[in-house]
Amino acid sequence: MTPEQLSQHLVDALSALADEGVLQLADGVPDQVRVERPKAREHGDYATNVAMQITKSAGRPPREIAQLLADRLLRVADVAAVDVAGPGFLNITVDAAAQGVLAGDVLAAGADYGNNESLAGQRINVEFISANPTGPLHVGHTRWAALGDALARLLSAAGADVAREFYINDRGAQMDRFGASLVAAAAGHPVPDDGYHGGYVTELAARIASEQPELADLPPDEQLAAYREEGYRLQLAEQQRELEHFRTHFDVWYSERTLHADDRVKHGIEQLRRQRHLYEADGALWMRTTDFGDDKDRVLVRSNGEYTYFASDTAYYVDKRERGFDRCIYMLGADHHGYVRRLLAMAACAGDDPDKTIDVLIGQLVKVLRGGEELRLSKRAGTILGLGELVDITGVDALRYTLCRYPADSSMTIDVDAVTRQSSDNPVYYVQYAHARLSAIIRGATDLGIAVPAGNGDYDPAVLDHPREGDLLRALAELPRAVQQAASMREPHRVARYLEATAATFHKFYDECRVLPMGDEEVTELHRARLALVGATRVVLANGLGLLGVTAPERM
Repeated sequence: MTPEQLSQHLVDALSALADEGVLQLADGVPDQVRVERPKAREHGDYATNVAMQITKSAGRPPREIAQLLADRLLRVADVAAVDVAGPGFLNITVDAAAQGVLAGDVLAAGADYGNNESLAGQRINVEFISANPTGPLHVGHTRWAALGDALARLLSAAGADVAREFYINDRGAQMDRFGASLVAAAAGHPVPDDGYHGGYVTELAARIASEQPELADLPPDEQLAAYREEGYRLQLAEQQRELEHFRTHFDVWYSERTLHADDRVKHGIEQLRRQRHLYEADGALWMRTTDFGDDKDRVLVRSNGEYTYFASDTAYYVDKRERGFDRCIYMLGADHHGYVRRLLAMAACAGDDPDKTIDVLIGQLVKVLRGGEELRLSKRAGTILGLGELVDITGVDALRYTLCRYPADSSMTIDVDAVTRQSSDNPVYYVQYAHARLSAIIRGATDLGIAVPAGNGDYDPAVLDHPREGDLLRALAELPRAVQQAASMREPHRVARYLEATAATFHKFYDECRVLPMGDEEVTELHRARLALVGATRVVLANGLGLLGVTAPERM
């Protein structure tokens, strides 16, 4: 029995009590009841404080309500015992057979286990990297690449229709500085002080000069434009290659230039005019964002007729909404804290309820250590470490898991020595090793000619009555809830922490419960049932790691 099933039994019990007039609830029967795993095993398999939550609505003491629910729950075939504890807690013990069935359910569901429909019907846009195509992606982008991709996977697992979007900052003076840097490097001249420095500029310039030597004969303006556009193409392709290698896929690569080239900025402003939150002052066009909590109004069009960067952001939001997205998630760097209120006010000015259409996640800084010393400089960029170099140092799995393991709004330190160490104190190794050990057990069963159960009917769930078996079954039952919470709260780290706890529970089970027969020992129903539990645990760990974009190795 899963927590969701038990929650429904509790709702059904409350409904029956209300229908019979035994319990009158002023606020009505709740849609769902929160069920928890108690910390102490002697408190049963599950616990709930629903009686205390509804005592005001019922106008009756919580222990009295709890006893009414206990009497009802004992009529459910799969419930073995219900105890009323303390001020009104319900401690519930599930029948071993009902609990053991879960292993078969997991095996039957396979890769779909953990998915749910909590966000079904929602179209969500996740914009989780916004970068200039003028250099390597840095460590901040790397954090968003891991977290944003994991969040998109979670939202999809929760039933949402998700688009992953990369916003290319390919408009503005930085593009011309990039072109000028490439021209200078190709000619063997010093790069301008305000240009782009680092080995990658020299590499790009040399490649362009080699592949298109005719550019050297162009007039200066044409040459700058040619180098700028070719450098743009090559550097963007390099960013795309690095991200794909990092298992981060984008559905949309959205160019800022197209907003202006296709008159979408003008269109966005016209849409805002209809909402009557724009006004003109001092020759400029302003958005009255102070109507919605911003500290000052924002300029969209300067007095010289030029659009501001905020005008692009506004048009981009309008464009997303017109593409049919119900909710837009922005993942921004630590230096964008002050931008949040501006974005929310902008959405309100566009006629939306920002609480329903926008989520903004702010990421904090990442420090990288190796040998106890901070790694700062990049060999290629000459500044901070880039995505490609970090992957070379740590590997994709270790880096992705580590970046996903912490909340986005917390500063973090990546100790290269620690995250690449093959030991139980390294979380990613610990979880992956559990999956490899599970795979080894299944290989062992195959070698012994024991068929691995594919679902219910292939084993007797009632024999899984050992305390460690119960602990593991309850842990497996929590994956759907962990996925739902991580998706709704935009917190992929919840899945990582769930995986670590489940791996620990499995290792305890492994220490106390022998799965395969020894020597000439006959294969029993207990062996088959435990093998089903092992297979289900492997499915859960693989599915959870997959949500983080991390592999589930069968051998380590």
